[in-house]
Amino acid sequence: MISKLLQDQVSIPRELMTKYHSYGLNEPQVMILVQIYFFQIDDIYFPTPEEIAEKMTISTEQCSQYLRQLIQQGFLKIDEMTNNNVLTEMYSLEPLWKQLYDKKEKDVDSTDEAVKIGEMFRRFEQEFGRPLSPFEIERINHWIDEENHSIDLIYDALREAVLMSKLNFTYIDRILLEWKKKGIQSSVQAKQNSRNFHHNQRESVTTKQKTNRKALYYNWLDES
Repeated sequence: MISKLLQDQVSIPRELMTKYHSYGLNEPQVMILVQIYFFQIDDIYFPTPEEIAEKMTISTEQCSQYLRQLIQQGFLKIDEMTNNNVLTEMYSLEPLWKQLYDKKEKDVDSTDEAVKIGEMFRRFEQEFGRPLSPFEIERINHWIDEENHSIDLIYDALREAVLMSKLNFTYIDRILLEWKKKGIQSSVQAKQNSRNFHHNQRESVTTKQKTNRKALYYNWLDES
């Protein structure tokens, strides 16, 4: 009996259970993280919101919302794993462990950065007119953490996509990639590049219109 009880024991960090509020977490978010941990112990690495909600007293919609928040706040991320030679997604708790065991004090700059990133997610949701999916959140985090794009530059790419009526993540990704190839790193450079691009487009349209007018009023008497 004692052996069975010991086998059922799971170690939960004291830091998480006693100081979660100081990390900006609430009770449902903590319980979702714990449930994901339990699922992974049972070799279920990407439980659905429905599966997680069944273990709790929240709805599937609420669970989805909390999952997005956890990814936005940097406590959870979606990774890829190979299972029987098949590439699948998995939730990674590595960001949570890093935050819990990183003893360096967060300075004001990093706090401000987190606030700016949170505001940027809200801006994207406002422009898209819907909540972002976990994959879209991961894509934005990838632009910041892996591609090292500044928040201002991402705003400029979003603005350009809105201007061109091509509001999708693939188009924004292409803009950022093109800017990176051109060595554009600041918002000032991005805005200048955008002005040049649209100026050239207008010049091209004007030239085409002039060419069309020439063709329309072609003087056949001038032909030798």
